Amino acid sequence: MAGPLGQGWGLGAALRSRAALRPLGLLAPPCRGTTAPPCRGVTGPGEEVLEENPFYGKYRHKIQELRRSSPDVFESRMEKRSEVKKQPVGYSKQSEFVRRMEEKAEGVGTKMSKGGFTRDKTLDSILNVEMVKEKSAEEIKQIWNQYFSAKDTVYAVIPAEKFDLIWKRAQKCPSFLYALPRKEGYEFFVGQWSGAELHFTSLINIQTQGEAAPSQLVLYHYPELQEEKGIVLMTAEMDSKFLAVHEAQCLANQVQLFYATDRSETYELVETFNHRSSEFKYMSVIAELEQSGLGKALRPNQDSDKS
Repeated sequence: MAGPLGQGWGLGAALRSRAALRPLGLLAPPCRGTTAPPCRGVTGPGEEVLEENPFYGKYRHKIQELRRSSPDVFESRMEKRSEVKKQPVGYSKQSEFVRRMEEKAEGVGTKMSKGGFTRDKTLDSILNVEMVKEKSAEEIKQIWNQYFSAKDTVYAVIPAEKFDLIWKRAQKCPSFLYALPRKEGYEFFVGQWSGAELHFTSLINIQTQGEAAPSQLVLYHYPELQEEKGIVLMTAEMDSKFLAVHEAQCLANQVQLFYATDRSETYELVETFNHRSSEFKYMSVIAELEQSGLGKALRPNQDSDKS
């Protein structure tokens, strides 16, 4: 199990869902320090760019299946990747993509999303809210942590004032680009707020699958006890075939890093991504992540590989 987050609120790790989703990764080379060296562009003119991706072999079958079953769709998506080559990351149509997905979801009455995640996942489905209202915030925190510590998932008890800051910023800046450290470099994920849920999917997943790209990690936030108890409860669902618990935790940790920070330069990256996308530089996210130390354990053999 993952330990508590070093600052802010305690964040544990686990998993509630094993939905069948399939991410495609996008990597940038490892960069150390705050000065980022030149790195490969995030998009390419055609399929050969996908083959250069270290994750290509892992998803080769799915990509070739799309090429065989729908060659026109495959070629169209490769052309779109070529079109965005000259655009900085953040300028792509993530917001439009998520908006269309949200509109589509509003017309579906089922409790399960296409990707297998629970729709309208309520706090009452996890614990007896009326009963816990009789307990103190500390007691509720202990109950929540004890319950999820035995499960493979990401979970947290967030101080009300910290979540209030995150929530206000999420209303102004509902999406952001997150970098997940890998041994080979970095895999990029787009996080998009939808109500109190934060959905993550890989950037290449969006670029290659468009509207069909599923969520790969969903963070559920429950503010029902925020005013009375001063806490907000959080848990998650994810696809364990492509995201390990500690990797999902790293993405969750970055929400605090970028949305709950007191450092104006850090939150400015979020504002730039949402409102000045032409100025956004994805290497700034990597530099901020490495400076914070988050995700360092995800590449345990990095130093030994250099020797």
